[in-house]
Amino acid sequence: MKKLFQLLFLIAIVNIVFITSCKQSTDPVTPDNNFATLTNYMAVNNMDLPDILSSWIIVAPTDINDVQEFANTYHIIDLREIGDYNAGHIQGAVNSTLSGILTAASGATKPILVACYTGQTAGHGVVALRLSGYSDAVVLKWGMSGWSSDLSGPWSGATGDAGVGNPNWSATNTTHADETFDTPQLSVSATGGAEILAERVITLINGGFKGVTNGDVLGTPTNYHINNYWAKEDVDHYGHIATAYRTSPLSISNITAINPLKPVATYCWTGQTSSMITAYLSVIGYNAVSLKFGTNGMIYDVLETHQYTVPAIDLPLSQD
Repeated sequence: MKKLFQLLFLIAIVNIVFITSCKQSTDPVTPDNNFATLTNYMAVNNMDLPDILSSWIIVAPTDINDVQEFANTYHIIDLREIGDYNAGHIQGAVNSTLSGILTAASGATKPILVACYTGQTAGHGVVALRLSGYSDAVVLKWGMSGWSSDLSGPWSGATGDAGVGNPNWSATNTTHADETFDTPQLSVSATGGAEILAERVITLINGGFKGVTNGDVLGTPTNYHINNYWAKEDVDHYGHIATAYRTSPLSISNITAINPLKPVATYCWTGQTSSMITAYLSVIGYNAVSLKFGTNGMIYDVLETHQYTVPAIDLPLSQD
């Protein structure tokens, strides 16, 4: 099945290039059914969001003796800057940008593991891969900040309590359960589900990581459609950003709970799940952003679970 999706993806890319080169106008075609064509195709082909969020993250080994087997298990793609990659990476990892991730994955014969600094940009990459036929691609949890204490800076410097005592952190559970919205008007040049998906994946990876800071969202929450991707009991226990919706789980079947007329800011515990959701929403036409570092950056000292901690064991790094 993976080879079939990869073949369809290649055909779609060729068609997109051909259509684009032959058009007399650069204006995109915007038929009303683009969104339906795309999402129906994705649902039928096991690419609904719950499918994409199945077994998508893996932790680093907890024993140095297991590192070799771990490295041999995966085709590892490291999305960090080349200088940081050269200074030390997981043995066998190849360096890539987000925009080049499909090229870096080409020819992989093992499951793909994507690593970045914190596990957030990798979420965008894994969504792009899973929607392109690499259904077993996974994120390295916490990124390289979870591999060695020497690389923990990006996470250690981001945890905090910006939400504690903030007037826009609410204890009231507001779920907006009965509110629905129209779906996005999706502008594409391709036609057909596979071809539209291929075009949208390319748009995703060329657009870079789509993130927003907790200062922006906490400061002006009404500027966003905020989605708290927690279970209800967690919202009841910790509260949430004022005006936030709680649409979890989210799928094509209930996507009308998301407002396409505002930037959609999704947050979770760590920013890793929300990166996956943001990438998916971006592909299907929403203006979506992931709240960086999730509640680890807003109520870190209050959290009883899901806290980032500096690795207790420093796993080896390669410079080959």
